[in-house]
Amino acid sequence: MTLDNSASTSTTSSWWLAPWRFVRQEILPVLTDLRLAIALLLIIALFSVSGTVIEQDQSASFYRTNYPEHPALFGFLTWKVILTVGLNRVYHTWWFNALLILFGSSLTACTFTRQLPALKAAQRWKYYEEPRQFQKLALSAELDTASLDSLAPLLQNRRYKIFQDKDNILYARKGIIGRIGPIIVHIGIVMILVGGIWGSMTGFTAQEKIPSGDRFQVENILNAGPWSNTKHLKDWSVRVNRFWIEYTPTGSIDQFYSDMSVLDNDGKEVDRKTIFVNQPLRYRGVTFYQADWGISGVRFQFNNSPVFQLPMAALNTSPQQGRMWGTWIPTKPDLSEGVSLIAKDLQGMMLIYDSKGQLITTVRSGMAADVNGTKLKILEVIGSTGLQIKSDPGIPIVYAGFAILMAGVVMSYFSHSQIWALQKGDRLYVGGKTNRAQVAFEKEVLEILNGLNSQSTVAVS
Repeated sequence: MTLDNSASTSTTSSWWLAPWRFVRQEILPVLTDLRLAIALLLIIALFSVSGTVIEQDQSASFYRTNYPEHPALFGFLTWKVILTVGLNRVYHTWWFNALLILFGSSLTACTFTRQLPALKAAQRWKYYEEPRQFQKLALSAELDTASLDSLAPLLQNRRYKIFQDKDNILYARKGIIGRIGPIIVHIGIVMILVGGIWGSMTGFTAQEKIPSGDRFQVENILNAGPWSNTKHLKDWSVRVNRFWIEYTPTGSIDQFYSDMSVLDNDGKEVDRKTIFVNQPLRYRGVTFYQADWGISGVRFQFNNSPVFQLPMAALNTSPQQGRMWGTWIPTKPDLSEGVSLIAKDLQGMMLIYDSKGQLITTVRSGMAADVNGTKLKILEVIGSTGLQIKSDPGIPIVYAGFAILMAGVVMSYFSHSQIWALQKGDRLYVGGKTNRAQVAFEKEVLEILNGLNSQSTVAVS
């Protein structure tokens, strides 16, 4: 009894090749379709815009207030839609990352199936050995007296790379870098996509509002990727040495600053910087942005009493009134009487109201007022700094991708020019083509022909 080993081997080989055949025949044509790439790019751009317009990483109550069901924004955009779809955290949703992966796969497939073969084809050359072949070129000429030997130096002076196996035929090209440019562009875009995905998977976003003089560790994390590493945040802390605001002569805010120190677990300062808008503090991959400010408390005393400090809370005011903070200060030890103190900023006037809501007087920091039979002196209004804290390990990859993308765009502007020449007896046939800058190429070829022999009779087709 004999076994047909060839049939068994053929069956096994077919089984292994079947998946690849399916990918090549069914998947790759779809991935490399230009229409798919354009559609994905537009969808990604659309959701990126929505992530910019719709506030990200806010509380559910924020979206309920700003995106009610009646009336719905644009007739459909409500807080339920935003929270269900994930428009409140677009860049961290699975479907947005899936779009990025699909777009990157399309570019990668296009690179391997189209751009690399085009580059290989551009690196190969063939000679034209018959005059009729020159008639297919967009630009061709026939010279009566010029020779092939005099053409080569002219091409070399114009940085053409010359290939010549026989005495009567020649091929020259330059600008092959222009064929590499699109591949570099694709690599840059894919790196940007990889950086974005890596950042969403490994980064985190946090917010803290810290009173001036307090020390804190990053704990209020709003959003973190599944692979984010926050353990190292316990190894150090940050102290807000001082927070202050600079005002314009008209009383509006010019800039607000936070003098911040990074401390190790022993309390030793390892870094320090004064941050303001667009000038953050960076430490161990974590960036602290100056994003907001507030009033955290007030320091005061009665007559010659010790100094007291009470917290101040943000009041629920209308947008026309602006932001305000308030607290209640007891004026008797048994807390039976007291006054309300309201402040709008760190330098402005503070309002004091009695228990009936009547305005008693106004004061500024360092001033005293008589209230309920005692002298109340406001020593200081304590500001708090609002910090937006981010860690995005994908940023270096994104920046590198942008640099590669820009380099690829510049490389793509180089024209890939080709010139063929054939010597047949006393006649020289010259022709060429280029993939862009056609007018400039025609001018260059004419200059080369004129340089061959200014007295030649040239018939240009």
